[in-house]
Amino acid sequence: MRHYFQLLFFAVFAIGAFSSCAGYRLGVNKPPALTKVKKIHVPMFSNQSFHPRAEALATSAVVNAFTTDGTYRITSLDEADAVLEGRVASIQYSQLVGNRLDTALPEQLRNSVTLGWELKDSRDRGKVLMAGSSVGTSQLFVTSNLQTSRNNALPEAVERAGETMVSQLSNSY
Repeated sequence: MRHYFQLLFFAVFAIGAFSSCAGYRLGVNKPPALTKVKKIHVPMFSNQSFHPRAEALATSAVVNAFTTDGTYRITSLDEADAVLEGRVASIQYSQLVGNRLDTALPEQLRNSVTLGWELKDSRDRGKVLMAGSSVGTSQLFVTSNLQTSRNNALPEAVERAGETMVSQLSNSY
């Protein structure tokens, strides 16, 4: 009987030990091209949209997303392994809900922010380690002051785009 319990214990232990190797890894799961990158420098983004100061919002949101994620450290250019060059590619608005009596008059809008980016080697700026774009959205209600409503909703969309970017750089998705 004792032999039976020992055999059962060994079988349960073996199943538990080998099932944990089902393709999962503990810790960071960086893209293969970024395995040696630990420190990133993030200069001010450029702005291709017509929204003033969108580049400052985007740069701040991306730095905050990197800090929260923790995979990479944000550092100065002389200490960096890579440089993230980004741009606010576009900010677009689309109608979600129209007025009940006049469907062309919006009551609720969605703003969509697209950030384009390239992660370059800090020693050889011609070498692109990874590139892509990320999109973030938010929703806003149309009030009597549409510009204020848009300005208030923009940081949330930019934050989401920044989080998507950092997820692509840190987790490959």
